[in-house]
Amino acid sequence: MDYLLAANDGLKILVGVSIFFVWVVRYQNIIEEFKLYHLPDWLRDLVGIFKITFAVMLQTTSAYLVLLGSGGIALLMAAALITHFRMKTSYVKRLPSAALLFICLLLFSIEYSLL
Repeated sequence: MDYLLAANDGLKILVGVSIFFVWVVRYQNIIEEFKLYHLPDWLRDLVGIFKITFAVMLQTTSAYLVLLGSGGIALLMAAALITHFRMKTSYVKRLPSAALLFICLLLFSIEYSLL
């Protein structure tokens, strides 16, 4: 059981750091990507607020907040994947959202099993 908790904590940190890096450090890329897909600025800002909020929720010790955070990011990543499919982007562009979707679903299932 200890290995499961350690893996869970590691995955939560990985998701948090990657979202921070993409949505804060490399924010210019996000601006360009949303423009490329003809998505409005308000949607970009809303998605950013949700992603950062959900990523912070993952770092808490509250199981319910972790469930909400991982479920929220999973929903956003599913929407991102749908957008990538509709825009017919390359598989390389789809990989980050698919990976985060998988990790967040894994986090959700681990956290749910610990309730």
